[in-house]
Amino acid sequence: MKIEGVLLPIITPFQNGQVDFESYKNMIEHYSNMDIAGFIPLGTTGETPTLSESEYESVLEKTVEYNEKKLPIYVGFGGNNTEKMAKDIKMFEKYHIKGILSVCPYYNRPDQRGIYEHFRRISQSTDLDIVLYNIPYRTGRNIENDTIRRLAEFKNVVGIKDACGDFKQTTDLLLNRPEDSDFSILTGEDAFFYSTLMLGGDGGILASAHMDTEKYIEVYKRVRENNHLKAFEIWKEVANIIPLLFEEPNPAPIKYCLYKAGLIKSQEIRLPLMEISEVLAEKIDKVMPKKPIMYKIPS
Repeated sequence: MKIEGVLLPIITPFQNGQVDFESYKNMIEHYSNMDIAGFIPLGTTGETPTLSESEYESVLEKTVEYNEKKLPIYVGFGGNNTEKMAKDIKMFEKYHIKGILSVCPYYNRPDQRGIYEHFRRISQSTDLDIVLYNIPYRTGRNIENDTIRRLAEFKNVVGIKDACGDFKQTTDLLLNRPEDSDFSILTGEDAFFYSTLMLGGDGGILASAHMDTEKYIEVYKRVRENNHLKAFEIWKEVANIIPLLFEEPNPAPIKYCLYKAGLIKSQEIRLPLMEISEVLAEKIDKVMPKKPIMYKIPS
């Protein structure tokens, strides 16, 4: 099935230095009762670089357990050691997941040939679905649209999280899509969600959708119904908070919001990231709803 709608790159809650699985279970249950299109655990929004191997596997196991096969799961799994990834991807095949979200190799900055061969090798190593992730301002290398179209020829390369940061490139990809009609173009630029949908995009993988989740879903549905004016009215209600959620490094502002809303026990985050500043907290407090938007977790 084609990936469409709002997917949530879910945070990893911590308390006293440990993964807080009680809060995590509450989050999975809370969001699975909404009409989101799937979960993406263990992405960078989930602070994966700071997790130990055992924590990584435990979060994966608990995501599958708590989800109870309700929603598709795409696990964050990227790297710049192609052969290691081709070997390690086998571990995911024992879990009830749809596939992986895999970022462009970072730091060593391969050219387009190397990027293509990297994903080709991974594609050949598994039957799991692969969603590409293009975010050049973090990885140091852009996946060009021609390369994306070539990679889409592999049957298990099913979509892309597009956070290229260049709306001209995004527009070109949307107007000149891969020939496979089931290849999904999902924005990873939260502020471009409405614009991407209007140009025929299939949805978004949006950290900001932790908040006002139902409004993001409603924007998607209204655009699909060709009710663009209503979609825009709803979009204006959520778009203004997006810059605040990324004013300081993600996911610290989102964790603050979820903590204030009562969904997680602590806004704790791991170094090298820090909890948000008092200045940003005051800004967020002014725009957050006065009433809690989520239920309180048991003490």
